[in-house]
Amino acid sequence: MTKSHFVAAPTDGCAWVTGASSGIGRQLSIELARSGWSVAVTARSADSLDELAKEAAGLAGSIHPFAGDVTDTAQMARHCRDIGNRLGGIALVVANAGIYLPQDGLSASADAFRTSFDVNLMGTVNTLLPVIDIMKSTGRGQIAVVSSVAGYAGLPTSAAYGATKAGLINLVESLKFDLDPAGIRIQLISPGFVDTPATESNPFPMPYLISVDEAVAEILKGLRHKTRFEIAFPAAFVRRLKLLQLLPYRVYFPLVARATGWTGKKTG
Repeated sequence: MTKSHFVAAPTDGCAWVTGASSGIGRQLSIELARSGWSVAVTARSADSLDELAKEAAGLAGSIHPFAGDVTDTAQMARHCRDIGNRLGGIALVVANAGIYLPQDGLSASADAFRTSFDVNLMGTVNTLLPVIDIMKSTGRGQIAVVSSVAGYAGLPTSAAYGATKAGLINLVESLKFDLDPAGIRIQLISPGFVDTPATESNPFPMPYLISVDEAVAEILKGLRHKTRFEIAFPAAFVRRLKLLQLLPYRVYFPLVARATGWTGKKTG
């Protein structure tokens, strides 16, 4: 096993999960604690994180709240330093914090785009850079960034969200070239539709919709795999989307419009 295939374990240090107050981040934190990890959790809601820590009482591991906003560069750097000092070093990071603000291109909001870019892209950068700085000094670590299959290609209402997720895919692919020689493993997590409050606002059918528990099980399996770079699921949906990417635009747009019900969308 090469250094870039490092699989972090609780004996190597703690785990840090951002966007941990709900959905995938919350359940992933619980499951990591169940497996014996000391888990640092970050989200804006301190109350939600305190409740999460109480829920983990009695598990093999523990959960430690570090409330904050991923868009605050200085605060995230402080959290990274404090987590390492308090919990014995950071071995695993799951950069999960994100926001989904559906946008209709005919009535879009610049503020919604700006918020999406700040949280999903810069929030991830603010998490990764201080972590990488620490991990490069120890010569090992495991980082996973939550993107989305929405980043593969354009989808209705996804102009803001999908753009950020496409950016994250490129970010992680690019960082891999730099981090591999330093012994830092980086992985990409690309979920399909997961049944969370965020997806309830989607105005189109969501094929292969899965539960949060199913999504977290796939993520944990991927994190423990020694060579897997992209943790993408559900497999059947991912295969279809990647095939769609190969189609010419004259075929892609009508197919996706029909599949999502956008063919009959009214304007005005």
